[in-house]
This record gives sequence, C-alpha cells and structure tokens, in this order.
Amino acid sequence: MLIQFSKMHGLGNDFVVIDALNQQFDLPASKVRALADRNFGIGFDQLLLVKAAQGTADFRYEIYNADGSEVSQCGNGARCFALFVKMKGLSNKPTIRVETGAGELELSIDDNNLVQVNMGVPIFTPTLIPLEAEREQTTYSVSINDQQLSFAALSMGNPHAVIQVDDIESADVASIGKIMESHPVFPQRANIGFAQTISSNKIKLRVYERGAAETLACGSGACAAVVAGIEQGLLTTPVNVELAGGLLDIEWAGRDKPVIMTGPATFVFDGSIEL
Repeated sequence: MLIQFSKMHGLGNDFVVIDALNQQFDLPASKVRALADRNFGIGFDQLLLVKAAQGTADFRYEIYNADGSEVSQCGNGARCFALFVKMKGLSNKPTIRVETGAGELELSIDDNNLVQVNMGVPIFTPTLIPLEAEREQTTYSVSINDQQLSFAALSMGNPHAVIQVDDIESADVASIGKIMESHPVFPQRANIGFAQTISSNKIKLRVYERGAAETLACGSGACAAVVAGIEQGLLTTPVNVELAGGLLDIEWAGRDKPVIMTGPATFVFDGSIEL
C-alpha cells in the first residue's frame, strides 16, 4: 500500500508525519524500524500519526520512536504536528487541542510557524514518573561507571532525568546516557538530559532520548531541564534553552502550573512510500 507522508523537523529533531485520518494502514514495530532506517528507509527520530480524537479534542497524536516503541509525549513533535495540521488543511483553528497518551496538549501556531505548546503540569511523584525511589526528592543518586551521579527526575508526560554538568561539550552523553536510559531505576526507561547553566535565564542542553539515542533537540527534555533547574534554585522563568539544533523558550510559573514551550517547526518535503 502506498502511504503519503511529510518529513519535518523541530530544531533538527526529525520526524515523519502521517495523516492517519484519511489513510488506513497497519504499522507494527518492525515496519516503524524499517521506515526509521536512514539508509534503507526514510529516516527519522520519531514517527507521528495524526488520528481522530476519541474524546472532545480536535485530534489524537501518536508517537513512535525509531526503535518501534510507542511513547506518550514529544515536544518538538507537537510543534511539527501543529504545522502539519495547518499545512494540510486539516484545521484552520489558531489553537488546537490534541489527545496524547499523557493527556491533552494545547497547540497554538502563528503566521511565522512559531508554535506555542502547553506541555501540561510536570509530575514529581516517583511512582508516576515512574522512578524507583521511596520518596520524592529534589535530586536522586545512581551509580554509573563506578561513580555516583546526582540527577533530578520528573515526568513531562514521559520520564526524564536531568544531570547538571559544568561543560556540555565534554559531558559523556553517549556512555552515561545509554546506561541511564535503561537503568533499573527507570522501569519504563527515561530520557536523560545534560544541562549546563549559563545564567539564571539560559542553559545549554544535550539529551539522550529513550529509544532514539542523542538527538539535536528534545522539547520535553528542554521543559524537564528548566523545571529541574528552577526546583534546584538555579534558574528563573522564562529560560532560553540552547540545543544543538537551535533555541527554545520555556516558561514555568511553579508547582501545579503548566510548562509553556515556544519554538519553530519546519516542513522539509512530502513523499510516498510502499508499506
């Protein structure tokens, strides 16, 4: 079956977006992995499906990692989702509500394709992150490569650990990220962020993403890093987050308040592929 798709990216975090409202197809994990292959498939960090809402929202948003696993949240993907819906004429609303596995998102897009995403309220309760810990703490500790690492943990609809580093360029993202991503302390694995504080309103960030390794940008990871920094007294809202792929602006007014992310989304090309 021939399927139409769009290739998009949010600060270099790249996606294949498929309209699953007007196309019917079967997509097991093996096919997702084949499509994600950058040599023999299309290549992407995540696959995004635009589906019919099950409730009162405008759409449903499904996300699959390059390894075929399904996840509940992706901030950069959410921005691309909003641009895709606008470009394909699926909605002419300036703000749409979208169902995800982690609850509803509110996406607003302007004429310059700058997208603001209400990412929801961060979760700190260990059992809900989920994190193997007896009680909630500002930071936790884990042994990696014979050294004790301190990290913050929270959920932005997906689990995140945030490690504060002195120099983002020399941080051992590949080794530590790979081990921590699937460490037993995270029953559902986790996205591992490495954050360098530049000032109270700016950080540099690298993220080893669950199921995708290090990416050029991670929207939910940027939100998690800012929330963790504010909780630790290192940052003050709003915060500019510098990732390898570009900049995001993150706002968080504190506990029980939603995190607001603003950043660009970019269309690359349309294509078709036989499934």
